[in-house]
Amino acid sequence: MSDNERGKGMSNNKGDWLLEGRNIVKRFGPITSLDGVDIQIGRSGQAEVIGLLGDNGAGKSTLIKVLTGVHSPDEGQVSWEGQPIRMDSPRDAMKLGISTVYQDLGLVDTVSIYRNMFLGREEAVCSKVGPFRFLQIDKARSETKKALEKTGITVRSVDELAAKLSGGERQSIALARAIYFDTKLLILDEPFAALGLKETARVLEMINRAREEGVSVILIVHNMHHVYPIADRFIVLSHGKLIGKFDKAEKTLDELSEFIVSGVAETD
Repeated sequence: MSDNERGKGMSNNKGDWLLEGRNIVKRFGPITSLDGVDIQIGRSGQAEVIGLLGDNGAGKSTLIKVLTGVHSPDEGQVSWEGQPIRMDSPRDAMKLGISTVYQDLGLVDTVSIYRNMFLGREEAVCSKVGPFRFLQIDKARSETKKALEKTGITVRSVDELAAKLSGGERQSIALARAIYFDTKLLILDEPFAALGLKETARVLEMINRAREEGVSVILIVHNMHHVYPIADRFIVLSHGKLIGKFDKAEKTLDELSEFIVSGVAETD
């Protein structure tokens, strides 16, 4: 995959979506998980929060994996900043500026916060001497502190093991890590699972802050009461098909919930 295909150096021109999928089809053997799905994120360069909704088996996770290079679509086209692209792996998505935080958060309990911050991306805080790379510990600690402060997170010490963090703190660290690496699109899979009220409020604040910083966000959630106040738009899937796209002003929380339960596409 060339740098041009990855979209390096391209700008989001007026009228271009940050990320767009057209007629996305994904099959696994005889099962069609996605059947002609269209999705658009980040209209005309404006950061927004999208609620990606639907019951279990609707195709939400499969769609996200297509949009982040885990799966290649069998049909359809993915575009980034107005240019058709092909992603061969999640690393290609990361190079574009797409970060995904899954339910397991990807944190390693037995290492420190600062090591978790650069897990898999150690080159950002390594020096190179000949064929060898050496982790710059002071730089890793300093950059971790800056990243956490930027997202409004306070921790006791960046040397603390991830195992000692609360659920909300773990979610916050994972979000800060995703935002740190020049992220333009942040995808969060059930970010409020197992969080208390205060921790949920903290994560919502971080999502708001990310949008204010120009980062678009896709939220995959089951609890409508969490996503409705913060989302700008909603995209609803059912059995692998797109059945609705709505601005928040178009439906109340109750109307949106009823629509998802019905699983029936609206007609003009």
